[in-house]
Amino acid sequence: MQLDINTVDAATIATALTGIGPAKAKEIVAYREMFGSFRALEELLAVSGIGAATLEKNSGRFLITYD
Repeated sequence: MQLDINTVDAATIATALTGIGPAKAKEIVAYREMFGSFRALEELLAVSGIGAATLEKNSGRFLITYD
């Protein structure tokens, strides 16, 4: 299952992705709301608590769409 990181809610992020719990999921959504849509997966590294290892574990689960 792939998640569109620009539209999915924090609860779904927390349950669907490895190594991302409720607190990190809320940080992803807060970052998106503050700075706008993610345009590349690497931008997730700017979110507090998201590191390269977490991104690597979930790389096939992310989908990014934006206007």
